[in-house]
Amino acid sequence: MLKTLFLLVKMFIKSQMEYRGAFIVDRVAQFIAYGSAYGAIWVLLYKFDTLGGWNWPELALLLSFQLLAYSLGAAFSFNQFKNFEELVRLGTFDTLLVKPISPWAYLTFSGLNIGYAGHIVLAVGLMIWALFQVDAIWTFSSGIYFFTTLISASLLVGAITTMIGASAMVLVRSNYLFSIYFGFWELTRYPLNIYPAGLQWIMMTIVPLGFINYVPVSVFLGKDVVVLGSAAPFLSLIAGPIVVALAMLHWRFCLNRYQSGGG
Repeated sequence: MLKTLFLLVKMFIKSQMEYRGAFIVDRVAQFIAYGSAYGAIWVLLYKFDTLGGWNWPELALLLSFQLLAYSLGAAFSFNQFKNFEELVRLGTFDTLLVKPISPWAYLTFSGLNIGYAGHIVLAVGLMIWALFQVDAIWTFSSGIYFFTTLISASLLVGAITTMIGASAMVLVRSNYLFSIYFGFWELTRYPLNIYPAGLQWIMMTIVPLGFINYVPVSVFLGKDVVVLGSAAPFLSLIAGPIVVALAMLHWRFCLNRYQSGGG
């Protein structure tokens, strides 16, 4: 099984690197696009010093944590399940059901997206700079917490993306849900405490994207966490695994109700 998954990843990477010039240009474009967006936020903070009690280095850590968690999670899910709707609509998904491998595993690893390299380079660079600038004391336990919650956040991203894509097995059309998802995702570029209480609650429960960066970074920096309070450290550790479990149940639910493109 593992050998097969490794082969799928290797084949997809080779196909992506066939046009290296285009691949490199696309990564540079991504770097510039995100860098420009972050530059605009820096200008805002340069003018007003703080935003919701967060200064620029703290916001830089929030942004880099968001981008890195998203990149790691989306590499295993976004392109694969963004295109899943077409597989379902055209009936192509049927061919995966007869392969001697899990359809989910085949979709995930045959489309592993190394195109997020530009995101990761920018996120890691900004994160390293921010960690040297913020007022936080590194200990063994805080370091473990930081990296563990980064993994949890990445799992959450991948799980939510998987659930959106898997919904196509029941709804046929599900890509409009990605537009809703990214609408909420854009909000995580800023600390949630600047938003109305109702939206804060939604971002911690119904659409738990606050766990991608706001909750773990707030805990790491010793800031109060809206809605969650003292439960924030523990919940940020288990948020990813819980949503992964929900994604597994959702995938099975949708697969059991899949009726093929022809109905």
